[in-house]
Amino acid sequence: QVQLVESGGGLVQAGDSLRLSCAASGRTLNAYAVGWFRQAPGKDREFVAASSWSGDNTHYSNSVKGRFTFPRDNDKGRVYLQMTSLKPEDTALYYCAAASRGTWSFLVEEYDYWGQGTQVTVSS
Repeated sequence: QVQLVESGGGLVQAGDSLRLSCAASGRTLNAYAVGWFRQAPGKDREFVAASSWSGDNTHYSNSVKGRFTFPRDNDKGRVYLQMTSLKPEDTALYYCAAASRGTWSFLVEEYDYWGQGTQVTVSS
């Protein structure tokens, strides 16, 4: 069992940067794929970024590619979402998730464990 807790969200202006953090407890993240997803009001939860268990294979959605990066520190049980050049359309509740399968996926249903989310609001 893995427990995930996100932090770092807030209210920022367009063009600003923000770093989200996801802390794992219960088990280390070494064997898990980890993903970031987001959900805006009235919309489905959507894929943002994910990496396989080793952290060597990282993928991003087209909407954030080139603006977001996804460092992970398996030894510390933490992953991060470094967000730059934020846009109002990035406003959402951001979740981190872990998948026992170890291989990254963009599908919500492939992830077994979820945090409670952290709100990011970008004003224009």
